Amino acid sequence: MNTTNAFPKTIYAIQHLAFEDLGSLEDVFYQLGFRVRYFEAGVDDLTPAFTHDGLTIILGGPIGVYETEDYPFLKDEIALLKQRLAADKPTLGICLGAQLIAHALGAKVYAGHQKEIGWGALSLSLRPNQVLSPLLNNVHVLHWHGDTFDLPENAVLLASSEIYTNQAFEVGNNILALQFHIETSVHDKFHRTLILSGFCLLKIAKISLNSSFFPNQLNAESPFEHSLNHSEINSLRVVHASLFLSLFLIMLPFTR
Repeated sequence: MNTTNAFPKTIYAIQHLAFEDLGSLEDVFYQLGFRVRYFEAGVDDLTPAFTHDGLTIILGGPIGVYETEDYPFLKDEIALLKQRLAADKPTLGICLGAQLIAHALGAKVYAGHQKEIGWGALSLSLRPNQVLSPLLNNVHVLHWHGDTFDLPENAVLLASSEIYTNQAFEVGNNILALQFHIETSVHDKFHRTLILSGFCLLKIAKISLNSSFFPNQLNAESPFEHSLNHSEINSLRVVHASLFLSLFLIMLPFTR
């Protein structure tokens, strides 16, 4: 039996901010023959997204998991997420999505000791068949968060940064949480939008507007971007594409 053909060909994505979409991931999904359906948290009924048997991706946003009084829709979202994780359905969380997964699995999510905003490399755990292995060659990823989380019980730590230990974890074969923004690269729309609307976002997220939170590498004319020649930029894109593909395949049951 060809299980690939039997697998749902739609990926569901839950947004908490209108412009924060799947970015480069969406291009990879479409190239592989999958379509994407978006749900807006706080507006749409999220039940179809959380009961979906295929891959559901929970995206980021400038709110805290613990702000359920200010954002009542989080209560229903968390309840549905708990049911999904208990059913071990393929789920990927990015930034806020990772924090929601950690919380739904019983871990503490809280305001961190420092804002982590900018491009930086990760320290990966030395595990065989590490899903994040394409990042081993000092590939920079985008960090944009002030909250962090404890590692859930039975979760396996995959990556850390200099500022926060818990940057990525997996639970079993179908649950993956990434604190950083792997869906964007230095040339993506999301990165540009963050720069242009950064101060507005920080106000919404109640983050101090201290210029020290805007490292040089966030700027459109950043030293990091300009330190790369055309070949290196293409190589970086290839590595990101490789990682996106790895993340995608690792989350689909029929690839195991």
